[in-house]
Amino acid sequence: MHIEERRIKYPAGFEQAVHLTKEEMEQHIRLMAALKMFELGKISSGKAAELAGMPRIEFFEACGRYHVSVFNYPAEELEDEIKKDMEAARKLKP
Repeated sequence: MHIEERRIKYPAGFEQAVHLTKEEMEQHIRLMAALKMFELGKISSGKAAELAGMPRIEFFEACGRYHVSVFNYPAEELEDEIKKDMEAARKLKP
C-alpha cells in the first residue's frame, strides 16, 4: 500500500488543549476525517477504515461510538459491499 502524507496547520499547543499527544491527535484527526467522509458517502467503509488505520470491524465500532450510521450505502453499492462482507466472513470460518 502506498502512503501519502499531508500536513495540516493548527494552533500551537492545541494537543494540550484537547488532552492528547501529537500521535494521539493525528490518529484522532484521521478517524474523524474517515468517519465524516464515510457518513457523507464520499468513501466506502473499507477506505474509511484504511484512512483511520484500523480493521473494518473496528471502524464500524467507532461508527457506533460516534453515532455514524453504517447503513448509508447508495443502492448501487449496497450489493457489492454485502458480497465483500460475505466473502470476508467466509474466510474467517475454520
